[in-house]
Amino acid sequence: MRNLYSILGVEKQASQADIKKAYRTLAKELHPDLNKDDKRIADRFKEVSAAYAILGDTGRRGRYDRGEIDENGNEKAASFGGGFRPGGFRGSQHEFDMEDAESVFSEFFRFTGAGKTTRGRRSAGARNQAPRSKGLDISYEVTVGFEESITGGTRRLKLNDGKNVDIKIPAGIKNGQVIRLSGQGGPGLGKGPKGDALVEIRVAPHPYFKRDGNDIHMELPISIDEAILGGDIQVPTPRGKLTVRIPRNSSSGTRLRLKGKGVDAKTGVGNMYVALKIMAPEKRDTDLEKALKDWGRKGGDTLRKKAGLS
Repeated sequence: MRNLYSILGVEKQASQADIKKAYRTLAKELHPDLNKDDKRIADRFKEVSAAYAILGDTGRRGRYDRGEIDENGNEKAASFGGGFRPGGFRGSQHEFDMEDAESVFSEFFRFTGAGKTTRGRRSAGARNQAPRSKGLDISYEVTVGFEESITGGTRRLKLNDGKNVDIKIPAGIKNGQVIRLSGQGGPGLGKGPKGDALVEIRVAPHPYFKRDGNDIHMELPISIDEAILGGDIQVPTPRGKLTVRIPRNSSSGTRLRLKGKGVDAKTGVGNMYVALKIMAPEKRDTDLEKALKDWGRKGGDTLRKKAGLS
């Protein structure tokens, strides 16, 4: 995988604001809704989202810069002198030699003399046997796009032993949830069972969708004429575009509820809420100015008086 800064097209010294700006620009340009059936663009969109999931977080960006995590957000192995903790290497690419560990345990419990060890008397059949113990759980991180977290999907993960496994991403999964892959961790000691792989899911931030429980929120820019006249417009959702009717005389902040279009999870089905945001034209429109002058300037005074502001 390429350097995360080059993926977003920024320098390593870029500010957090510059990184966010670069991500939003690329996300809008590469969004699947604008590039349907283009796998190359879809892969690039996922790559950009994954890069921002690390660089957009100051803490994780610092760890990446210091070489503590790799481009996938996986922990790089630490020496036993510092940082090792039972229960998991987080995505370490360095393997712990379990055969050596078992040999050490065997020596520790080896009999000395007539059936005695430094820990007391044991049966003859237990001589030179390592204690039976489950292997280490090994932790990984996988970053998915916002839409994929809503609709679900499949991701391929390379384990520490070099084996590739396909992980099913459940629809509606939340940021920080852990998927347990039984028996995919470190080897056990003394013929004990293997540990598990613990895969923590990171959901990349989205340029305009926000999740709150099982509900999804977004702001939708509309023009002045759409606000006054109303009409049907297309609204993006994590599952594709929907046609939504804008009521006449809508104000900024008006919320439209799309029932059942939120997250479909075991805890229930949420809604999607679209907040209207009236935007003035980017360029001067003399026809619009004339129409507003003809309409009169008293409209604003009336609204403020009604709100008790004048």
